[in-house]
Amino acid sequence: MKFDEMRVVLTGATGGIGRDIARELAARGASLLLVGRSGDTLADLDRELRMNGADVSHVVADIGENQGIARVLEAATAMPGGAANVLINNAGINEFGVFATQRPSDIAAVMTTNVVAPMLLTHALLPLLNVQDEAIVMNVGSILGSIGLPGQVAYSASKFGLHGFSEALRRETQGTSINVLYVAPRATNTEMNNAEMRNFNKATGTASDDPTDVAQCVVSTLGAQRSERFIGWPERLFVKLNALFPSLVDRSMRKPAQLVNEGASHSENLKLSNGVTP
Repeated sequence: MKFDEMRVVLTGATGGIGRDIARELAARGASLLLVGRSGDTLADLDRELRMNGADVSHVVADIGENQGIARVLEAATAMPGGAANVLINNAGINEFGVFATQRPSDIAAVMTTNVVAPMLLTHALLPLLNVQDEAIVMNVGSILGSIGLPGQVAYSASKFGLHGFSEALRRETQGTSINVLYVAPRATNTEMNNAEMRNFNKATGTASDDPTDVAQCVVSTLGAQRSERFIGWPERLFVKLNALFPSLVDRSMRKPAQLVNEGASHSENLKLSNGVTP
């Protein structure tokens, strides 16, 4: 499928990565339906892309609710030029901190936003995608969907779930018109990372990518219809190590776990002695 043949539903369109994905896709001629919870921010992005000649519309919806999913389905069916043939599940939230001290409502929100909502939205759009000559579901996950990280218990669990959903759905839809893709960025410099998370990344020597660079990787993966892509080095190595030798990665996580449990991530001056962390 060429970019100018894509009619894309993009969730999380107002987030750091989402905005740049929208810009990258618009520049390549894709038609866009932007989905998010902030009406003003969506409208601003809509106007920006239209001024640059893009075919774009937007819908304000919380895809964690049935009504929000219904609004997206209605708008995806009525896209100019034909119903949507690409769904990019990009919306996500994070809560950094010690799991034992987090509020149950925050844990539930992370799981709902990051894995349950994408599954239910995909489920709702599958009948629409199935009747297209060619269709794509792309799930934007995380390196932490393959490597569990201290301080990111709920987030890691949600992204492991999204990764598993992507893999299973890809295998289940073999032989149909739908291709399922999964792309896993490493840490990215967006507003989703609070000060504690940024300090933790600095203390552990964790690299963070610019959202524009991540968006370019996402869009190139979409264009190539590459089944899975893990962004970043040595993170890709750690994904393989974690799958083959998890006890080795366990040992490398002792210092990060200590930082989280002692609240040491508040210090910008801490450095790990071995520097080994994904």
